[in-house]
Amino acid sequence: MAGEAGVRVAVQGMTLADLAEAIAGRRPPWEIPIRHIAIDSRVCEAGDLFIALPGERTDGHRYVGEAFRRGAMAALIHEAEAAGEVPVVDLEGGPWPSSLSLPVGLRVSNTLQALHRWAAWWRARFPVRVIGITGSVGKTSTKELVGAVLSRRYEVLKTEGNLNSEIGLPLMVLRLTPRHQRAVLEMGMYARGEIAALCAIARPVIGVVTMVGPVHLERLGSLEAIAEAKAELVEALPEDGVAVLNRDDRYVRAMAGRTRARVFFYGLDPEADLWADEIVSEGLEGIRFDLHYRGETFRRVRVSLLGRHSVHTALRAIAVGILEGLTWEEIFAGLRDPRAQLRLVAVPGLRGSIILDDTYNASPPSMLAALNLLAELEGRKIAVLGDMLELGAYEVEGHRLVGGRAGAVADLLIAVGPRARIIAREALAVGMPADRVWMCDSNAEAIEILRQVIQPGDVILVKGSRGLRMEEIVNALCEG
Repeated sequence: MAGEAGVRVAVQGMTLADLAEAIAGRRPPWEIPIRHIAIDSRVCEAGDLFIALPGERTDGHRYVGEAFRRGAMAALIHEAEAAGEVPVVDLEGGPWPSSLSLPVGLRVSNTLQALHRWAAWWRARFPVRVIGITGSVGKTSTKELVGAVLSRRYEVLKTEGNLNSEIGLPLMVLRLTPRHQRAVLEMGMYARGEIAALCAIARPVIGVVTMVGPVHLERLGSLEAIAEAKAELVEALPEDGVAVLNRDDRYVRAMAGRTRARVFFYGLDPEADLWADEIVSEGLEGIRFDLHYRGETFRRVRVSLLGRHSVHTALRAIAVGILEGLTWEEIFAGLRDPRAQLRLVAVPGLRGSIILDDTYNASPPSMLAALNLLAELEGRKIAVLGDMLELGAYEVEGHRLVGGRAGAVADLLIAVGPRARIIAREALAVGMPADRVWMCDSNAEAIEILRQVIQPGDVILVKGSRGLRMEEIVNALCEG
């Protein structure tokens, strides 16, 4: 076990000889196919390659033996003793055997660096055009919609799940095949230099930046530092690339001066290259807006995204469609594609209620956007809000800001976690009645309260940071 829990990815056309050549620059005769790569020993199956990666809580080298017991044919390691009785081949030294006896340990000096080198080597084999996406909020919904639009013409590889990190992105790049024409890759980060490293692997030609907000502020210290880290994407673009920037966000707008690439602005400002106005929320039916581009206006464009704030997501996907040569017919068809799996979804809940499931993650901007959507919907409004993590010095202010809006929007408020108590106290301070506010220490406690208070027609927003696992609340309410 190590890295991102449960991750096992399928790959095609790859062999152990490819891995060795990527690491050492010379090719052995080990044409043994790799069909799956696992970074969690618990999901290993027969024939897998296991990569032992050090993590914050544990080290994959502790689980190499388990990976072999589950059938892994090889393990990429930097601690030879982790292989136990299994023979070890030094990929960065020698000598190499002419053939491999499986299972085998493949030793390198650093497994994460080896994964990066392998992914960069594999990426260089393909003429695919890569669209990189970063930002504090909206990366995943943007990736999904961009992928849906580009899929109207191209064969597209796009980030799966949360594989957008220094571990996840290389694994996604290793999924490239000759049939892929475009790759849409999320780029997340916790520290300066990480997005630059991801760009060195993926080599994006289009970089999309959503917004800069206080996500990971605890690690980076200031919004300016977050903007500097996100700007690494546009700094990495080639001269013939395009930086797609949110003109409505001052931090993102300033990134125009940080790139060699052409700049394409989107937003609500008529000075942008692509802009929208007359935005109307139609509740759970989505939004409509007027779209403007180079003197052309398209009236009442409809997309199934929830909440007025989602117009920016639509604009990003439209921008990439334009830049990649799609027709308007193809772009609008992509926007309507039901296969685009967006993060905030409405699902039926207990006693005929509607649950707004936005449990993937949370920050003050995304919390406010979700509460604004809740305000637009008919029915009694219940906000189930959890802690927002990694806000650093912005923790109190961010939770108070959300609490003030929750107090104005929600009829009932259930706060989950110690930080969410700040949300609850601020809602009370702005006048929310005390008998309509609950402070809970656990998801189980919140579920019990909800089972007692839910009425037919209620609209229930469930949102909090990923570490709170608030999908447990959604699942319990869906099960009834």
